[in-house]
Amino acid sequence: MKLLIQRIVMLMFGLFLLIQLWIFLSLCWWKFSPVQTTMFMRIDQWQHPDAVIHHQWRDYDEISDQFKRAVIAGEDGKFIHHHGFDIDGMMAALQRNKEDGEIVAGGSTISQQLAKNLFLYNQRSFLRKGQEAIATWMMEMLWSKQRILETYVNSVELGENIYGVEAASRHYFHKSSAHLTRDQAIFLAALLPNPKYYQEHPNDSKFKFRKRFIAKYIRYSQLPE
Repeated sequence: MKLLIQRIVMLMFGLFLLIQLWIFLSLCWWKFSPVQTTMFMRIDQWQHPDAVIHHQWRDYDEISDQFKRAVIAGEDGKFIHHHGFDIDGMMAALQRNKEDGEIVAGGSTISQQLAKNLFLYNQRSFLRKGQEAIATWMMEMLWSKQRILETYVNSVELGENIYGVEAASRHYFHKSSAHLTRDQAIFLAALLPNPKYYQEHPNDSKFKFRKRFIAKYIRYSQLPE
């Protein structure tokens, strides 16, 4: 029995190392190559095999600065200042989770969200958050802030089977993401916490609040150089 347990532990540890190697090599490749598919896209395709995934990569300079600023305002105001983790935000989330008795908030930065989108899944758990933290640390070590933001806005979910700002811009506004106006950029960024729901419920009070919040703080968003 003891030998069996040791083998199981060694097998699990080996699997853990293989996962970290896969993430590391993927990040090395994607440092210079466009990300054409993410784990979220794969899961979406597996769950809905007949669905068409809408996604089109655009380089950083081909995407409206208004949208980049709106995303930072809505998702991670300290983006260019932290190294992947917003400690104050995480502590606030932990306090909220403690009060509610379950995981209801994660305090995730753009880097953490991107790590989750690329490699993991959406259900909240401490195991997933641990792996997310490792992937985020590797990403911050290997990539520039500009590359992180570029990949995030190109891969984030923005509606039913819609991934990335280019596909979203063409779906909602019938134009390239390079030409998004301030209000259009705010609309798309406000979708991010719950894009499928807000896509169908644009008059939801929380969605309207997010648009007002982003509109208020977008001017303070700092883009990475």
